[in-house]
Amino acid sequence: MNLNMILRSSCRRKILKALSTKQGMNIMKLVRIVDSTYNEVDRNLRILEDERLVTQQYLDRKRIVRLNFENEKTLVVLKILKLLNEPVDLKQLQRKLRRITEKPFP
Repeated sequence: MNLNMILRSSCRRKILKALSTKQGMNIMKLVRIVDSTYNEVDRNLRILEDERLVTQQYLDRKRIVRLNFENEKTLVVLKILKLLNEPVDLKQLQRKLRRITEKPFP
């Protein structure tokens, strides 16, 4: 899946944004923060997990979801989400995008 497909879903964007503020989060708390249904969050978490952007860990009956910072794609997606949420003018955005794209990806 490409980056455009990952960011296409508003639910996935909300999940990534919510997880970026915490070390780990219980799935039901994530459902409340994202303001969605359990099934939709679960489906989108599976997509994010397939892309290795998030990891899930089971502790007894709790499912804890975390961002996978070992994957470089996670950092790139978080930077893009931050850029999309910042009010900037076009010239600033072009400079920031140039800085991001100057570093080659492996």
